[in-house]
Amino acid sequence: MNVLIAAFGFVLGACVGSFLNVCIDRLPKGRSLITPPSHCDACGNRLRGLALIPVVSYLWLRGRCRYCGAAIPWRILAVEVATGFLFAFVVATYGFDVQFLVLAFYTCLFLILAVIDLEYGLILNKITYPAIVISLILAPFWSSFGFLRAPFWENSMLQVFLSSLGGAGIYAIPFLLIVLFYPHGLGWGDVKMAVLIGLATGLPLVLVAMMIAFLSGGLVASFLLLLHLKRRKEAMPFGPFLSLGALVALFWGKDIITVYLRLWW
Repeated sequence: MNVLIAAFGFVLGACVGSFLNVCIDRLPKGRSLITPPSHCDACGNRLRGLALIPVVSYLWLRGRCRYCGAAIPWRILAVEVATGFLFAFVVATYGFDVQFLVLAFYTCLFLILAVIDLEYGLILNKITYPAIVISLILAPFWSSFGFLRAPFWENSMLQVFLSSLGGAGIYAIPFLLIVLFYPHGLGWGDVKMAVLIGLATGLPLVLVAMMIAFLSGGLVASFLLLLHLKRRKEAMPFGPFLSLGALVALFWGKDIITVYLRLWW
């Protein structure tokens, strides 16, 4: 049964991932998400039938437009597959509960932010501002949803809300200092995204999000420098690492903290 549920979650996630690709393609350009319908950017032909089936269409067409033969970016397949696997994991773990809805929302949100920053070097206000508002609305209810918040408190709605605000402040302060004193390192978009992640993860999970983001970002930057693929003062999009840290904290943060506490206390 779990295999069937996970398989359904993958199919659902792949379909959602197809829409995420539309968001990634159109939001940075200020284009409508509804019109025109999905089409090939090279020849303009509207996609129909087989060409609209997530994952399968890319593999069947071998990454080429069926009309003009133009290459389809591999990112299309990567986003669909990544969303599919993440949805499969969430469904298999939580079922179709409120936790699924919350984690599915943040999965989509952070995938969009990561890929747009990677491709365009932008963290869009039109995404982060509404997401921050939604996260503020959700903030008092995280413990009711079954997520870890403020383990040393009684977890009243006020305390859970303060936990989210504390997470936002703790995560945003180092980014704010970097932007103020070393503006070429990060941008204001990273600060806003840190606020969003802090609200979404809260205390103590925000500490996991920070650790994963800085470790992964530092390792990748060091690797690129060693291979001379990046110059020392050249900026590197940090949004993907912020998103990675946020998703790891939301999915496995409680387990990571539990293991850490067992090792040291």
